Amino acid sequence: MVRLPFVLVPLTCLIGTAATAQTMETSSLARPEPEIPIIWLAPPPTNFAPEDQQLPIATLVIPPPPSPRSSALPQAARALLEQAMDKGSPEGFAAVEKLAREMYPDGGAQIDALAAKNAAKIAEKKAQVARAKADALAAASFLDNWKGELDLGGSYTSGIGDALAIYAAVKLNRDGVRWRQVFTARADYAKSDGTLSTDKDNVAYQLQYKIDDRLYTFGLLQFDRDEVLGFHYRFTEGAGVGYSVLPDKDLHLDLEAGPALQETNFIGLPNELRVAGRGSVNFLWKPNSNIQITEVSAVFFESDNANISSTAALDTKLFGPLKARLSYNLTYEKDTPTTSRSYETVTTASLVYSF
Repeated sequence: MVRLPFVLVPLTCLIGTAATAQTMETSSLARPEPEIPIIWLAPPPTNFAPEDQQLPIATLVIPPPPSPRSSALPQAARALLEQAMDKGSPEGFAAVEKLAREMYPDGGAQIDALAAKNAAKIAEKKAQVARAKADALAAASFLDNWKGELDLGGSYTSGIGDALAIYAAVKLNRDGVRWRQVFTARADYAKSDGTLSTDKDNVAYQLQYKIDDRLYTFGLLQFDRDEVLGFHYRFTEGAGVGYSVLPDKDLHLDLEAGPALQETNFIGLPNELRVAGRGSVNFLWKPNSNIQITEVSAVFFESDNANISSTAALDTKLFGPLKARLSYNLTYEKDTPTTSRSYETVTTASLVYSF
């Protein structure tokens, strides 16, 4: 901005009688009056002001002439930015925006306006997708929107010693607007040289209510059977609160805690009913699109007993919905009144079909 001083000389108001006016016109001391105000766009002459009056001095603000380089963003560059905006890719627009700022640094105002418009379009598109997803989930029936995977593995060897191992698992989940359902089932059986090394089943159903994007409450029903660790069956009913510490789909961590009631039928003993506390960890990490690492652990603890189940798995994508999985399962029982064993481990290699 250019700030230039100017001098404003106002017209003198003629007041009084005609005689007085005539006297002023004929008087040698009368001061001539300018016909219009004088505005100086540069400093006024030093000898301009009359001796008997101090003229007012003000400032006139005149905007500078526009820079020849800041006229407008070239049409070709603007067309490229608008084309990137229409494709709807934030990464693509960011690349074109960076190039345009480097080539036309004085077109920043126009580029800023286009960047703001692109950000608004992306936000609106995300909002539309979220609304459509919420409407579809709200209108879905109980049998809709189930996703899951089927996991199968097994081996048989013969020769010096015979060995047979069978493993099967299924996982189903349904994610609604407020409710989430998770169903899991797993069966392990292994026998070597006529000796049973693994014979156990696990079935669990969990119903979750989402309070917000991270916090939820849950109810749990679970059935376990493990002949090697000495019990025919165990029923577990639990409830509690869960929290997603890491909510991202590629790096996810859920922590859960709450009370539980367990009824266990040990082999050769009457049923045993106990109140326990339950804690669980559900971890998932996808370092890239072809590899996935998971860890699911649950612990039930009482004053004089505890049992733990933990499964770690490494998945490698093969093709389409098919994956290869290597998993390691650990089951620990602190108090096993009918057997000397307190833990068992199962390592499996299997194929996983996702649907």
